[in-house]
Amino acid sequence: MSSYRHLVVSYDIVDDRRRNRVARLLKGYLQRVQKSVFEGELLPAREQRLLDLLSLVIDPEEDSIRVYSLCARCREGVRVIGQGRPVEPPDEDILL
Repeated sequence: MSSYRHLVVSYDIVDDRRRNRVARLLKGYLQRVQKSVFEGELLPAREQRLLDLLSLVIDPEEDSIRVYSLCARCREGVRVIGQGRPVEPPDEDILL
């Protein structure tokens, strides 16, 4: 059983500079699937590190980041209409 968690992260960031920093940060962890939506598989420790870093970048009074964790059964229900494909889990464990 994989200990990876499938995450969907969306954001609404008011300031252009903070928004760009959030996008760059997320690109280092997840795959961009829409302008302000990222998706992918992370180990719990990397997920926590990402969340910690994001909380340092945003202004909680103005910005919003939503993180959804999808179970394997829920991932099977992901549908994409138009361009793009659902993000697939990694074929094997990746050691960092």
